[in-house]
Amino acid sequence: MGERLESEDDWFVIAEIGVNHGNSMELAKEMVKQAAAGGASAAKFQTYKASKLAIRDSPAYWDTSKEPAENQHELFSRFDLFEQEDYAELAQVAKEYGIEFMSTAFDLDSLEWIDPLVGMHKIASADITNTPLVRAIAAKGKPVCLSTGAASYSEIENAVAELRAGGVNDISIMHCVLNYPCEDHNAFLGRITELTERFPGVVLGYSDHTIPDTESTATLSAYLLGARIIEKHFTHDRSLQGNDHYHAMDFESLSALTKRLDQLKVMRKRPSEEEFLSVQDAAIRHARRSIVTSRPVKAGEVLDEDNLTTKRPAAGLSPLHWDEIMGKTCKHDLEEDALISFEDVE
Repeated sequence: MGERLESEDDWFVIAEIGVNHGNSMELAKEMVKQAAAGGASAAKFQTYKASKLAIRDSPAYWDTSKEPAENQHELFSRFDLFEQEDYAELAQVAKEYGIEFMSTAFDLDSLEWIDPLVGMHKIASADITNTPLVRAIAAKGKPVCLSTGAASYSEIENAVAELRAGGVNDISIMHCVLNYPCEDHNAFLGRITELTERFPGVVLGYSDHTIPDTESTATLSAYLLGARIIEKHFTHDRSLQGNDHYHAMDFESLSALTKRLDQLKVMRKRPSEEEFLSVQDAAIRHARRSIVTSRPVKAGEVLDEDNLTTKRPAAGLSPLHWDEIMGKTCKHDLEEDALISFEDVE
């Protein structure tokens, strides 16, 4: 993942299409096109078969008023109709639109399907403790994005250790809260800072499940806190029924997000001291002060707070030299508002 970020200010936005295509290949292609047009760096899908993902009576853990389903197996069965050749076709479409293709594999067979099609793998939050899958992904030797929703720090450390033991050095850790939707007060963006401290040198990201607003508050705040990878569900129509539609971004919000990220990338640049000062040269010269006389001063008079003050511009001696001038004798007559220099004193 690090190789995709040329500088510490670069960003990488993953439009998580997931299964919002509803098994329609034409819609899936259109969503890839929209993701690319909106400025996303990657279009990501989800690859699974319900029978390999959940037992038949596995309980729902989302807002069932938004996503009615009696259990996980029922829900996942609705969206697992794409086959290996379908993902290959979508990968080609992504390539044509100049966007990276990704898909999260939720089982070992799905991993074999998508591995030839992707440049990096994504491990879903729920699979951070799925040792067989983590090890199989590590064995592919590609960069890995590791989502950490509902994970303790020890579980994150264990997954990172498994990946590194398998030969993966390019690991990105994604802060995530596994609520659908995630309420603002549960976003816990401060955890990004702690992840940075606990995993130095690792690229940080944020997988966002909050309800989107016009300012993209959560995602932009995460970027400013250090997240370089931004992942959010993506849909063509937020009004559609379904868990991954109503808390997703659409083309308009994606376009606004990527434009704001470009703006913030420029604004958060860390300059050299020379660059920092050079862009403020006029202010330094005209808004800072010099030591000047506060009234006419005669030759031989001692300079002190009675006859000296500081005024703009900074064309004379800086007030940093105030103590060096205090108590010195004036060599010659000076008018009021005269700029003081070392040549004026004994």
